[in-house]
Amino acid sequence: MIAFEMNNQTDVAEFIFLGFSNHPNLQGMFFLIFLVIYLTTLLGNILIIAATRVNPVLHTPMYYFLSNLSFLDICYSSTTVPVMLVNFFQEKKTISYEGCLSQIFFLVTSTGTESVLLAAMAYDRYVAICQPLQYPVLMSVKVCVCLVAGSWLCGLANSMVHTVLAATLTLCGPNRISHFLCDIPLLLMLSCSDTSLNEAMLHVARIAIGLSPWLFITVSYTLIISAILRIPSAQGRSKAFSTCASHLTVVVIFFGTANVNYGKPNVGYNLDVDILVSVLFCVMTPMFNPIIYSLRNKEVKGALRKLGPKAWKPYVQDSLASRLSWVD
Repeated sequence: MIAFEMNNQTDVAEFIFLGFSNHPNLQGMFFLIFLVIYLTTLLGNILIIAATRVNPVLHTPMYYFLSNLSFLDICYSSTTVPVMLVNFFQEKKTISYEGCLSQIFFLVTSTGTESVLLAAMAYDRYVAICQPLQYPVLMSVKVCVCLVAGSWLCGLANSMVHTVLAATLTLCGPNRISHFLCDIPLLLMLSCSDTSLNEAMLHVARIAIGLSPWLFITVSYTLIISAILRIPSAQGRSKAFSTCASHLTVVVIFFGTANVNYGKPNVGYNLDVDILVSVLFCVMTPMFNPIIYSLRNKEVKGALRKLGPKAWKPYVQDSLASRLSWVD
C-alpha cells in the first residue's frame, strides 16, 4: 500500500548522479581509490569487533561501545560506497527511486545512531574518571545495553520520520542529483511540492540528534578535563587522558566533518568541493575510526597483535562467561 502511494506521488522512477561525472577520464582511478578505502574500512572495523569479542582484556563497557561503533561504521560505509563503485563503470550513473529512499533510510539511521552513541561513550569516560568508585554500578551490563539500544532507537526513529516525509514529496523532475549519494536536502531541492514540514523536521533533528549529543559531550569532557587536572601526579594525568584521547579524536572528526557537510550553503558551492566534503564525512570517517583506536590505544593494539586462530578457542568454549566477566 505504501509503495503504491509513493508511485502516485512522483513521476521520477530513477535518479541520475552527477558526482564525479565532470572527470570522465579518472573513473578508473576513482574506483581503485574508493575500493581500497572501502576494503580498509571493512577490514579495520571487522578486526576491532573481533578483537573486542575474543580478548578478555577488552570485555569492558568502553570496548563494548567501540564494537558497536565499528559495526555502525561498516553499515555507514556500505550504504553509499558499493553503489558508487558500481556507478564508476556506468556511463549513466543511476539509482532507482526506491533505492534512493532506502539509501536515505540507512544513511540517516547510521549517522543519527553514531551521534548518540558517541555521547554514550562520553558518559562512560565521565563515569570512569569522575566517579570511578561507582563505575561498576553506573555502567552495568543493563545500563550499557540500554545506552546502545537507546542510540539505535533514536537513529531509527529519526530516520523513519525523514524517510516517510521524503516519500510524500512530489518529484516532477529534473531527476539529476549533483552528488554521488541520496540525502534529504538533495531531494528537497528536486521537489515541486511544499517542503516546509521536511525542513522543519530537519531543524528538529539537527538539535535533537546533532547539537544535543555534541553539547552533552562538551560538558562531559569539560568535567573530565577538570578532574584530570586535579590529579597530583603527571603520570596519573597522562594515563587518565590516554583513556579519552581516541574517543575525543573520533568525536572531533565526526562532528567536525558533519558540521561542514550539513552546514554548507545550498548555493555557491563548487561541485568538486561539495563532493570532497561529503567524501570526508561519508567515506573517510568510517575508515579513520578503527585506525585511531588501534594507533592510540595500547590495549587495542595488543589485542590486534594476538588476534589469530588460537585467540578464538577460549571464546568459542566460554563466550557468554567471558563477555560478561566485567560485570563482577
